[in-house]
Amino acid sequence: MYDKSKIIPGLLIFLALVTSPLWYNAASGKTGYAPKLELPTDKDKKECVEPKAFIQANHKTLLEDWRTAVVRNGVRNYRASNNKTYLMSLNRTCMNCHTDKTKFCDQCHNFMGVTNKCWDCHLYPKQFAKE
Repeated sequence: MYDKSKIIPGLLIFLALVTSPLWYNAASGKTGYAPKLELPTDKDKKECVEPKAFIQANHKTLLEDWRTAVVRNGVRNYRASNNKTYLMSLNRTCMNCHTDKTKFCDQCHNFMGVTNKCWDCHLYPKQFAKE
């Protein structure tokens, strides 16, 4: 009535197909892969506005919060967790250290397959030099 002899093998084949990218990455050793980012070379620019782990997990939220604070509320300064104050500016703060978006921003965004909306409005420093 329920055709168990066809349903169970069908489910197993379906699960094998759905999880095949995971198995492939585990077999090829790509599970711990992370893109290589070009970090700032200037010794004075070794400290980010927040710790590395926080930035990796929350940079999108941080930038969106900055945008809202600056554009809607007129707040221009950010007090970091280390009690230092930074200007809330993508170009003047973030891109001051990370000057080449193709070697920094684009590496992670391309790896994750996400679209970067920042550059719809902002110019990155390499574009400043061309204009």
